[in-house]
Amino acid sequence: MKRSILITGGAGFIGSHVVRRFVTAHPDYRIINLDKLTYAGNPANLRDVENAPNYTFVQADICDFDTVCSLFKEHAIDGVIHLAAESHVDRSIEDPFTFARTNVLGTLSLLQAARHAWNGDWNGKLFHHVSTDEVYGALPLTGGMFTEQTPYAPHSPYSASKAASDHFVRAFHDTYGMPTLVTNCSNNYGPCQYPEKLIPLFIQNILQGKPLPVYGSGENVRDWLYVEDHAEAIDTVFHRGTPGESYNIGGNCEISNIQLARILTATADRLLGNPPGTSERLITHVQDRPGHDLRYAIDSTKLQQELHWHPATPFEQGIEKTVRWYLSHQG
Repeated sequence: MKRSILITGGAGFIGSHVVRRFVTAHPDYRIINLDKLTYAGNPANLRDVENAPNYTFVQADICDFDTVCSLFKEHAIDGVIHLAAESHVDRSIEDPFTFARTNVLGTLSLLQAARHAWNGDWNGKLFHHVSTDEVYGALPLTGGMFTEQTPYAPHSPYSASKAASDHFVRAFHDTYGMPTLVTNCSNNYGPCQYPEKLIPLFIQNILQGKPLPVYGSGENVRDWLYVEDHAEAIDTVFHRGTPGESYNIGGNCEISNIQLARILTATADRLLGNPPGTSERLITHVQDRPGHDLRYAIDSTKLQQELHWHPATPFEQGIEKTVRWYLSHQG
């Protein structure tokens, strides 16, 4: 094999799309998928590639330093794409310790294992850390976007843990010379997402006739990115990005939560054959969550100009594909 790449969290939502892309688009790469298989990891996400000759699955915890070290040695790992993380903000508010353990200490475990395995021979090596735009904090409703120079200002235990992991990755580059990359992405949507997140939760509740809980007034704005476009961006940055740099990945698609709820209900009703407005009546405003960031917006100019990546999936097309997928995967 030309390369041996460790992808962490590859049974999860974004991770499974990244694994599938690398297994199919790079048949001369050995892809090792390391996933603990917590509640959000599902091997069924990769049924179509699980028997591919260049794919290996390993169930383990990234915090298990000895196991991670043995994987680097056994498979001669020369590249890491690190996606494994606790990522649900509401869960981080309830249990910040788990987020600190997985997102901070787990990242440190991988970095240290890579440093020991590569032992200063950085030629052909790369550690690509996948992070979030939430590390930047929040923006006002009008004006401004997150760039790679935006100061970090995390507001939730989740975003604080991801910010800390980003800092460790950069510290390993600056201290040891390890070739690293950091990508910070906006909100992803698409097939295979665990139903605690907004879009799959709403689709599931629409099917069951349950309320669609919208925090506060629903004016909070997110920049939505189709997950397959994100996987393509990771592929692009991994192969053409400059070590030591960071790249923002966004969908150029800002939508408020209340707008999103209305788009989802209208799309679902159309595909289900319901009369227009049937599911919109399920929208229910609930008490806002603590520290709820008002707006995220990614400026991905650097990635687009330097590496020539652009989001390819219009939101209307992506959301229809997403709703159709969940309708066909009920139960």
